[in-house]
Amino acid sequence: MGKKILMTGAAGNLGVKLAAHLRAAGHLVTGLDLRAESSPVPIHAADLSRLDDEWTARLVGQDVVIHLAAESSPVSGWKTAIPHNIDAVLNLFEASRQAGVARVVFASSNWVLGGSRFRGDRLGTDTVPDPVTPYGMSKMAGERIGAHFAAAHGMTVICTRIGWIQATPDNQPGPHMGLGRWGQQMWLSDRDFLDGMTAAITAPVMGFAVVNLMSDNPGMRWSLDETRAVLGFSPQDGAPASLSPSVRMTEWGAWLAQVGMPRLMGRLMGW
Repeated sequence: MGKKILMTGAAGNLGVKLAAHLRAAGHLVTGLDLRAESSPVPIHAADLSRLDDEWTARLVGQDVVIHLAAESSPVSGWKTAIPHNIDAVLNLFEASRQAGVARVVFASSNWVLGGSRFRGDRLGTDTVPDPVTPYGMSKMAGERIGAHFAAAHGMTVICTRIGWIQATPDNQPGPHMGLGRWGQQMWLSDRDFLDGMTAAITAPVMGFAVVNLMSDNPGMRWSLDETRAVLGFSPQDGAPASLSPSVRMTEWGAWLAQVGMPRLMGRLMGW
């Protein structure tokens, strides 16, 4: 039997793909977005950064809320990250609690671990968060908000640290993605995204969980152990990183900015 699902960000790249998939699977999906745009499912305009009786009333009777809406740029600043990635998350969880929603699936991000880019350790969901941008910090805040509502109010909250799904028709991986090895190893195919999110909706788990959600890319540091254990889901796709000379130079420049120069300055200044 299908579930009643409310999806925020339903008009975005991820939302359109997931809404169509869930609808085809027999679920009853209602969307919220800043604008009521064309979509495979009905979408109602809503600004989640402001509590509003019109949009909060749509949560009543829903089995699951999927929160995709966000300031999605990894290089966004606090001006947009605070209202769209923190205030909106808090409002949505509180409205879901008041409406009696049992499960919220929160779209988090690998950028919660952005500071780990040039380390060699395995990146599990028990790895201490190390965000380096307002975007990553705001996603970490969203996870902690979810953890609170799960512990204090008995909700089931699944945070999926979603990898890189390109807003292109084929979403094919490769050196064009940028960010060198780090970016390509975050790649998440459409199929794995859809199946992984479906598992987050339907898996027979309760309480709070964080899982990595990307394809099984050879050589990547992201651990999928928790994903398999919690959701019972294993990605079917994967692609190795393609490191051309230009990509390697870009990666070296990023290492210099994030690690090399701060380390040198620390030594010079005696930090």
